[in-house]
Amino acid sequence: MIKQIANVNVNYIDYGEGTEALVFLHGWGQNIAMMKPIADPFCKEYRIVILDLPGFGESIELNSVWSLYDYVEMLHTLLTELKIENPILLGHSFGGKISLLYGTKYPVKKIVTFGSPYKRGVQKISMKTKVLKGLKKVPVINKLEGFAKKHIGSTDYKSASPIMREILVNHVNLDISNQLNKIKAPTLLIWGTLDQEVPLEQAYELEKLIPDAGVVEFPNCTHYAYLENLAGTINVLRNFL
Repeated sequence: MIKQIANVNVNYIDYGEGTEALVFLHGWGQNIAMMKPIADPFCKEYRIVILDLPGFGESIELNSVWSLYDYVEMLHTLLTELKIENPILLGHSFGGKISLLYGTKYPVKKIVTFGSPYKRGVQKISMKTKVLKGLKKVPVINKLEGFAKKHIGSTDYKSASPIMREILVNHVNLDISNQLNKIKAPTLLIWGTLDQEVPLEQAYELEKLIPDAGVVEFPNCTHYAYLENLAGTINVLRNFL
């Protein structure tokens, strides 16, 4: 489905049998497909909304430089139009940072982030090769390998349009540390112990900045821990939700 938000066509899917909404936000250079494996198991109990963030997937390429605050306002407008209040936000990396920022400004019931940066310079620009090698080792994710080759890292700094490149630089350099104490919702931080994009130590720094937060470690997993240990992710989410 497409909705025009802030003069941008935003692609999203909206399904599920519940009334309470889980809203999933993907990482940089990805799209809806990378969040469906953790969303689908909850469709009998919750309403599921997954976005292609503007500039990615089937959402229109941006023609101006957006800040993360612009992404937050886009999300809030979309959820308002969908009549979703107090959502449960689940975001990976870039999407997790948007989720955290959203929680500093608008009411949310809970937040879950997967390897989400929050201060300057945590992410390396391109991890395409490492990510693909990692995904090949995960049986469930083998089905996504073709997608991963096309989408993971395909919009990194070198191949991005000038506008998306500037958005990436702004994202990587934005420090939101001093805003995180405004988050009132219980927040779960799921992290791979081998994450080289956003090292595990930063999960515990983040935990201290958010009033009600906790860390779950996935041993021997990378920046894509939520997919590499899919069964563990589903179990942890069921307990938290």
